[in-house]
Amino acid sequence: MTEIFLDALIDTLKIIPFLYLVYLLIEYTEHSHADKLSAALRKLGPFGSVGGALLGSIPQCGFSAAASNLYTGRLISAGTLISVYIATSDEAIPMLISNPKFASALWKLIVIKIIIALIVGFIVDIVLKMLHKNDEQPDYEDICRDCHCDHHNIFTSALIHTVKISLFIFIVSLILGGAIELAGAEKISHFLMQGSIFQPFITALFGFIPNCASSVVITQLYIEGALSFGSCIAGLCTGAGVGLLILFRTNRRYKENFAIMGVMYAAAVISGLIINAVL
Repeated sequence: MTEIFLDALIDTLKIIPFLYLVYLLIEYTEHSHADKLSAALRKLGPFGSVGGALLGSIPQCGFSAAASNLYTGRLISAGTLISVYIATSDEAIPMLISNPKFASALWKLIVIKIIIALIVGFIVDIVLKMLHKNDEQPDYEDICRDCHCDHHNIFTSALIHTVKISLFIFIVSLILGGAIELAGAEKISHFLMQGSIFQPFITALFGFIPNCASSVVITQLYIEGALSFGSCIAGLCTGAGVGLLILFRTNRRYKENFAIMGVMYAAAVISGLIINAVL
């Protein structure tokens, strides 16, 4: 229990600086009416996925957390958000780095996930632009609901948001970490259908668990040979760390959230199947 508690605490502490800086940006944008800043971020349009994919590829789940908040405030597009989520690999990169014989797999994983993130993010933004769904103005209502942050200066308001979300992340991470620990590696391996052609369908679902433990389990099973490379990619494409957790906590437009998950799942499964067929 001590190890599970510490893991949840460390995972939460790692993203607090990202959360605070993002909430500070959002508060500044709202309070100063910085329309030019909001417009500049949104005018990136489909090319926002380029920056999203590159940022997401950095082994730090704080970027997915930051992107979730920026999307809730409508400061970035849905395509940019999805590109960050898909490119995120959480603990996979450090784990592969620590295993020298998987050096080639490491670079393939990074490059392939960036390519998938770019393609999917670009397509999503193009489609939404054609449907005129990317023309919404910045909206802070969902972020600031029930917190009364408008009564404070921007630094205090950002701190209030950060503390509330951090506590929420810690509690959920603690529960999920305990559940995964109790399940055990053997049961998880069986659940992920070792050796089955349908494995990418299952690993992509498993990757949605909003905790770094999912990326650890997926990567470790790949290292041990229980998962194919394509199945590993599928699981890591949906493994956006705590990003989705924060999205559902801050963005009350739940249909959008589930649509984003649907796009991620489809992209992950298709990519996994193609990679397994080619490699």
